[in-house]
Amino acid sequence: MNLRKRKRGAVEVHTSALNDIMFFLLLFFLLASAVANPNVVKLFLPRSNSGQSIPKKTINVSITKDLEYFVEKKQVNFDQLQAEIEVYQKESPDLTVILYADRTIAIENVVNLTDIANKLKIKLVLATETKK
Repeated sequence: MNLRKRKRGAVEVHTSALNDIMFFLLLFFLLASAVANPNVVKLFLPRSNSGQSIPKKTINVSITKDLEYFVEKKQVNFDQLQAEIEVYQKESPDLTVILYADRTIAIENVVNLTDIANKLKIKLVLATETKK
């Protein structure tokens, strides 16, 4: 019988490969989150305590602090705004416009867009950020 103790080697776990995998996962999720919503113009939105879900047939209309108007990331003049929205309304009659207005613009500009939506009998929703 062999009663001598066997020498066991030290167990090592090499984590250098795990570091590489974690780096690539982090990079992937950062890039994926940057392109997750490409139809939004970067704005500082007003804050709200309540929120609602967005209907399926929608278009995004954005007003920047420099009073530039965007319909689905396409810049248009205010004079052409109603005609541009009518094009989308012909495609889907039960259209909803989501208005992304910078919080620093005058309320008059928001009311002008509300008037256009009322003329076209389109539902208008004002986009907000949740309060922190």
